[in-house]
Amino acid sequence: MKIEIYSSRICPFCHLAKKLLDAKGVSYEEFFVDDDPVLADESIRRSNGRRTVPQIFIESDHIGGYDDLAALVRQGGLDAILQVSDTSGISL
Repeated sequence: MKIEIYSSRICPFCHLAKKLLDAKGVSYEEFFVDDDPVLADESIRRSNGRRTVPQIFIESDHIGGYDDLAALVRQGGLDAILQVSDTSGISL
């Protein structure tokens, strides 16, 4: 499963999103947009104009930012997308 995160080194929501994915035991590729305008433009384009970080993609599907990811966890949808059972003990 391909998971991509456009993030910033100083963004607390980026750190929370990565912590959540780490708890799920999945790997992801991270792209830092801090000093890379090409990656920042790519993130904006792929996320239909969103300029905030993180922007999370699973396969080629845009999940959104941390709030969107957390909502998926609360609804049980993230486990279905990742095809994992909830063993993380995460409560949001």
